[in-house]
This record gives sequence, structure tokens and C-alpha cells, in this order.
Amino acid sequence: MAYDVCIIGTGPAGLSAAINFKLHNKSVLWFGSKDMSLKVEKSEKIANYPGIPYVGGKELNEKFMAHAEEMGLEITDKLVTNISPMGSSFMLLADNEVYEAKALLLAIGSFTAKSMPGEEEYLGRGVSYCATCDGFLYKGKTIAVHLGAEKYEHEAVYLAEIADKVYLSAGYKDCKVDLPNVEKLATPIGKINGEMKVSGIETVKGEARDVDGVFILRNAVAPSMLINGLELEGPHIVVDRKMQTNIAGCYAAGDCTGRPYQITKAVGEGNIAAHSILEYLAELDKQ
Repeated sequence: MAYDVCIIGTGPAGLSAAINFKLHNKSVLWFGSKDMSLKVEKSEKIANYPGIPYVGGKELNEKFMAHAEEMGLEITDKLVTNISPMGSSFMLLADNEVYEAKALLLAIGSFTAKSMPGEEEYLGRGVSYCATCDGFLYKGKTIAVHLGAEKYEHEAVYLAEIADKVYLSAGYKDCKVDLPNVEKLATPIGKINGEMKVSGIETVKGEARDVDGVFILRNAVAPSMLINGLELEGPHIVVDRKMQTNIAGCYAAGDCTGRPYQITKAVGEGNIAAHSILEYLAELDKQ
């Protein structure tokens, strides 16, 4: 089944677009956290949201979730790791499952994590973003795992049950993974080495370890690695006034398109993108 549109991101931009698609009876595949926007949640007070002055971030995020629920919008809590344009549709890979959509909206927020040297070069050749997809390939082998958030600890445990040895690097304090075959690195992974495929890692202090593969488990994938050929300006996705990217059928909205990083701006761009996509889908139907 090909959905009319796929939205990646459940922040204000993604929600704004999803509401519009629902009102226009479009089939929507919506990827992201069911807790909606962590950025909104952590905001102490938001003064410039029209009609709700000085609202707390937690309260506003709860209103977002309630609105999505009332509209009957469903969120698929999976990380999309690859998108391939296929003529008049897009193929998306998420947790080892393939999905298809006619149009695509990237509402992925600002990507703050820096890619590791070697990450892009060895993606698919020893570097993976999905434990359940590729873990079985490393049965009895040695791997390195970077944890970007506590919620991925269960995936590190899963990998440790498969691999013979795991070098673990956590990008936060108090990592709870504690298994006999897991060695926690004192300093973060700084570089991924290899030739035809991954052969080792180096920490930021230059300490080397031989590994057969590297799993990078974080909340998002950099736009440059998510979809090949996407035009960027620094870390931001380049869009026109219709929120269209350089790839036909692919649109972007919210923080991922650049400053200002404001909720009101994200909501507006999500609305513009939705109506642009509706026009795009109408043109597809004519063909």
C-alpha cells in the first residue's frame, strides 16, 4: 500500500501538517515519538504562541498530543533510517520494514549531533543505525555501540546477547548497561576506521579498538544520510516558498529548514507544506 504522504517528525510542524492531511482525507504515515516534541516539553514558558499567552511547554505539548488523538491521527514510533525516491513515490526503511508514500514531509527538527568521521563512508559497510535490522550479522563478533539516549539501552543489551564483545560509548551520564562482555569506553568514539568495510574505532583520545561493526543509536539520522542528493545549506534543508526541497515530492518544515527555531514558525511552515503537498498530489492524480 502506498500512503498519500509520509511525515517524519511529531513536533509542531509535523502535527500542523498531519491535521491538514486528516481534514483532506489523505492517508498519512506519521513517524516519530508518541510523546511529541521534547523541545516543546522542556520549554519553561512560551510567550509568543497566539491565543495561549505564557503557556508552559509541558501544557502545550499535552495540548498537541490531545489534538492528535482527537483527530484520530496515529503515530508510528520507529526511526526512519533511509529514504529512496522511486519516481512518483518514496520507499522508506524503518526498523527493517519498508513503507511507500507518494509524497514526503521532513519535519525532523534541528540535527545537532555531529556525524563521526567514517560514519557516512562506512554506512552499510559495517555502520548501522538499527540493532534489530543488522544485529544478527554480528553473532559471535566484536562490535562498538554508541548510545545517544537512555531509551536505546535495551538495544545495546540485545546486541550484547548476540555479539561476543561490545565496546560501549554513551553520550549521557549513568548508563545502566552492565554485562560481562560489555566494556564501557572512558572517552567517546571519535573515528570509525576501515578499508572496504569497518575494521576498528578510535576514541577521541586516540585509543584504538578492533571491531567488525559499529552501531550508532541516536534519536535522528542526519538529513544528508537520510535521503541521497538532498540539498543542504550547512545543517539545514534548503526549501522554497512552498517548502519544497530540490527533490520532487519531498518537502520540509520546521527547525530543519533553519532559523528562527520557533514553534509558531514551525506550525506555519507545516501548514504551508501540507497545502503544497495537497497540490502536488492533485497533479499526480491527473497524470
